[in-house]
Amino acid sequence: MIEMNNYPFLGQRSQKQEIERLKKENYSRIYSHEAAHKAAAGSLGGPIVIEYNPQGIPVSGHVSIRIPSLNKANPDETISQAQQVKRAALAPGSDLSDADLNVAREADVLLSEAQSLKKDSARRGETLDITG
Repeated sequence: MIEMNNYPFLGQRSQKQEIERLKKENYSRIYSHEAAHKAAAGSLGGPIVIEYNPQGIPVSGHVSIRIPSLNKANPDETISQAQQVKRAALAPGSDLSDADLNVAREADVLLSEAQSLKKDSARRGETLDITG
């Protein structure tokens, strides 16, 4: 057995190797997760941002997803966008953060509001401007 105290450079080398391994492993895992959000978000998604600790190891990431406001003139557009936002928030499928789940919940609220508006408008016999 090698006594590490007698060979301090061995400990430094293995520590450097571990940091490099974590950099690659964490970056790959975080980037993959955020790329799933971005791909599903389409035009509603922002750039992938990865955050690093002082040793340069990636520790987290995010993609901003624009949650549209309720379009009273076109609830179908809002419904479509809310569904897209929810798909984007849940896209990675696993390791979902609280932020991911909060965005999905916000999209659900918007979706419900738009569906309710659409039903109310149809009951009142209003004509909706539907484009697309």
